[in-house]
Amino acid sequence: MTAPSPFPGAPHGRAATPPAGIEAQSSEPRSLASLKARAMGPTPPRAPLEMPAQNLRRSPPAKFRPQSWRTVGARILTFGGALALTILGADQMLRAFDPDAVNGLQIALRALFVVTFGWIALSACAALAGLIFAPRAPRTDASAPLRSRTAIVMPVYNEDAAASCAALTAMARGLEALGHARHFEIFVISDSRDPDVWVEETTAVEALRRELEGVMPVWYRRRPFNTARKSGNVQDFVEKWGGRYDFFLALDADSLMEGATIAEMVRRMEARPRLGLLQSNPALAFGSTPFARLQQFAGALYGPVVARGVAAWQGTDGNFWGHNAVIRTRAFAASAGLPELSGRKPFGGHVLSHDFVEAALLRRAGWEVRMDPDLGGSWEGSPPSLLAASVRDRRWAQGNLQHAKIIGARGLRWPNRVHFAIGIGSYLMSPIWLIMICVGLALTAQAIWFRPEYFPSGFQLFPTWPRFDSERMLTLFLVSMGLLMTPKIIGILNAILVGERRRSMGGALRILWGASAEILLSALVAPAMMMMQSRHVFDILMGRDAGWVPQEREGAALPWRMAIAAHWGHVSIGVLLAIALWLTQPEVLIWLSPVLVGLALSPLISRISGDPKVGAALRRMRLLDTAGDLRAFPAAVTAQAAETRIRDGVADSLTALLARPDRFDEHAAGVDAELEAEADTESRQLARVTAAAKIQAASSPAEALRWMSKEERTALAGRRDLLEAWRACGDAPDPAAKAAE
Repeated sequence: MTAPSPFPGAPHGRAATPPAGIEAQSSEPRSLASLKARAMGPTPPRAPLEMPAQNLRRSPPAKFRPQSWRTVGARILTFGGALALTILGADQMLRAFDPDAVNGLQIALRALFVVTFGWIALSACAALAGLIFAPRAPRTDASAPLRSRTAIVMPVYNEDAAASCAALTAMARGLEALGHARHFEIFVISDSRDPDVWVEETTAVEALRRELEGVMPVWYRRRPFNTARKSGNVQDFVEKWGGRYDFFLALDADSLMEGATIAEMVRRMEARPRLGLLQSNPALAFGSTPFARLQQFAGALYGPVVARGVAAWQGTDGNFWGHNAVIRTRAFAASAGLPELSGRKPFGGHVLSHDFVEAALLRRAGWEVRMDPDLGGSWEGSPPSLLAASVRDRRWAQGNLQHAKIIGARGLRWPNRVHFAIGIGSYLMSPIWLIMICVGLALTAQAIWFRPEYFPSGFQLFPTWPRFDSERMLTLFLVSMGLLMTPKIIGILNAILVGERRRSMGGALRILWGASAEILLSALVAPAMMMMQSRHVFDILMGRDAGWVPQEREGAALPWRMAIAAHWGHVSIGVLLAIALWLTQPEVLIWLSPVLVGLALSPLISRISGDPKVGAALRRMRLLDTAGDLRAFPAAVTAQAAETRIRDGVADSLTALLARPDRFDEHAAGVDAELEAEADTESRQLARVTAAAKIQAASSPAEALRWMSKEERTALAGRRDLLEAWRACGDAPDPAAKAAE
């Protein structure tokens, strides 16, 4: 009889032991393990795990340990402090207006002020909580050997395969230097739809295998159907091969981590069997455009403050950011299967922002979810431009608003509900700020166009003067600005006072110089972002789906035509409003000038935000420099060198395969025939038949390719027999011509 598992959500008798065969295989010599991997094919033998969709209406049985005193203190300061400040601010706002002359606009302004004031109060109190109650780093023995097997999983979707494989090379080399490479395997899981990108991926992965020959096995799988997007991609990996691994390191296509960080995270997972997910704090890096440098500098300066604050109050009721996190595979499979939401898109269907939900479901099942802010050596890329950030934000906005259907699920811990609420609020705040500005302008117009009634009573001897406490309102404004700046001030002081951080960012003067520029540039960018996010929310509420657009990674100066087309509405609003205020209320114009200038200049800001030449000029000025600009990270240096070698071995299209027979064979070997056979639907069969007919009729491979649709080219890329026929196309003499001779 099998004893019950001591760990919640795990299969009986399996939680504390690795899957069968792991210890034996991980102890093989590295070169032998790598050679065996190459002989197996693109993927290892199946090791399936069941990953059932979770029921949001029924809570699984689970036990939870009490939080530490630090976490309790951080929660009291964060939420209790924010509540107290919000009540105080609301009281002062009420006192600023005449209680006997309240109208609808004033009520709306007060309500909107309370919401926005509470939002910035929460951020300020969380920053203070991180300063006082920051969690202590767990103690581990860095010299202790690892005991588990971990998959380094990188999902890709029409990405630059050479760059992604170069990052994987750097991570593998870092683990090799520490003697831990045999405990890891690389698994690239693709959802790419473009057949040329498919070819690029298979040849890049083969170049990666050559790079890591004798170091670490490398696997590759492309899904025939990208059901449920990234979350479905990861679920497919878990269901087919999850039983092979104790943990998996979830990455994004632009992720990079130091080997020491990866090993430390795995060590912490091994030391705490109830830990289901450990999230690192990835820093933005490697961007060369002004927008990317602005985001990177802000993240370097204020990111640690935010991370410590979040880690302090969430404790083991943590969150997941979708990448650069180590996950316990069996816990994830048993507890984090995502249901399909009822209703139509954009709120129904597959869960878009899956990471928050997966963390909440893991925690609901009793597993600990934690972020350790002390974990450095973890990076991700930044959108290169304002419009690229807006495109990504559109998808994130829909995913976060979709959480309104999940926040009430049975059994969720209240901090996880708070995570959902903060995610929803982060996108609703833009339209709330916009509405509050409009209400304020309406009140100004009302004061100009409508004279107050001084004698509301016919028998009144003295006039009733309108009362408005301008000094109290000015005090509230200054307090609001102080709360808004609190995380920034803490971040600046921390960077200056901590010697290691100060030196890594170039000294105190450069920090102050960069912080001043960041505050100014962020103020100019914010109005356009507010308008675009407000439009995103409006589109979502109107039922418009975001789709799934590949992320833009490389920067370029936006053509003026596109910049004006994207921002002409913002310019019109900014200019017309400025003229109206200048003619009627110049003093209001002064207060709104940062918003109006940002709107009026939005095409110029958007154009240069993605221009690498402007970014290079900022770097020559040593403006917005981060630690990675002053001294390249070792992992980044390794990745850059590897990218050059890998890119030389990549075929970037189907046509490129013809010139390189070795690349042709690499792509054919990288196609998982078993997966392709499993997905052989009628439409795919038809595409294969018509592709074969066009190959037979064409006089050359180039002509056959020109005749093919995207579906037919995808069918060609996925079949060895079609590829061979296509390569030989035009070599054999035409039977009709031969008969005529």
